[in-house]
Amino acid sequence: MSKIGFVYPGQGAQKVGMGKDFLTLEILNKAKLAVGIDFNEIILEENELINQTKYTQPAILLIEMLITDELIKSGIKPDLAAGLSLGEYGAIYASGGIEFYDALKAVSVRGKLMEEAVPLGVGTMAAILGLTGDKVEKVVSEIDGITVANYNTDTQIIITGKQMHMEEAITKLKLSGAKMCKELNVSGPFHSPMLIPAGEKLREALDNVDICDMKVPYVANVTAKIVNDKSEVRELLEKQVSSPVRWADSVKLMIEEGVDTFIEIGPSKTLTNMIKKIDKRVKIYNVETREDLEKLRGELNA
Repeated sequence: MSKIGFVYPGQGAQKVGMGKDFLTLEILNKAKLAVGIDFNEIILEENELINQTKYTQPAILLIEMLITDELIKSGIKPDLAAGLSLGEYGAIYASGGIEFYDALKAVSVRGKLMEEAVPLGVGTMAAILGLTGDKVEKVVSEIDGITVANYNTDTQIIITGKQMHMEEAITKLKLSGAKMCKELNVSGPFHSPMLIPAGEKLREALDNVDICDMKVPYVANVTAKIVNDKSEVRELLEKQVSSPVRWADSVKLMIEEGVDTFIEIGPSKTLTNMIKKIDKRVKIYNVETREDLEKLRGELNA
């Protein structure tokens, strides 16, 4: 029997106008009251704030949760969920593990902590194409302050760490056969040990958030394993900030569990493209607009 996996993109997916079909004045007002952010300005008006981590993260999550609600109202429900970095909060929401505004508040704290964790210009990230995770690990293990941030596919790896050593890392990875090495336009070294203090502060905030019994399991970034027990969630989210995202292994696990239809929820096809590289046999859809939703309903009911 066919199984559906909901997947959620992370930071970098943002764009002005994202998810506007699902926004209402009531939601915008309630969200502003909950976290003190004018989402009307951030999401619907041309601005630079949308690319600031403290605004980006709650704005993306808001859209992801609203689309999730509409999918479920339409009778499209997940058997398993996962999200990349920030997107893990969308997955936990889809699992029933956290309430709407609790998730929004937690991610608003997360965004601020990650933005403030390392002074601007001290840390950075880079995308590496054409080398396996093992090969990248071996090269960067010899460079102080550089580690792997994301295992996106078998040969698409993101590294993270100290700006002063990133050029050395890129040079050595190119010499080791990388097809492309590109420094990313990010505000910090996300998923680096440099963010351990941010994770510890996030845990303090999460201790004040209700985590609910899950109706649907999700796959954690840190372990690439299924989470059913709500008691695991806070620790995993604390570690996630400073640990590698094991996305390729997460997708492979979902497929092993029988997921053959993936729905990427939010303003991106980033995960769609990654999943295609991981396994071409599965079906993948993206829902960002109501038109996408109606098309998906037609496809699934065909």
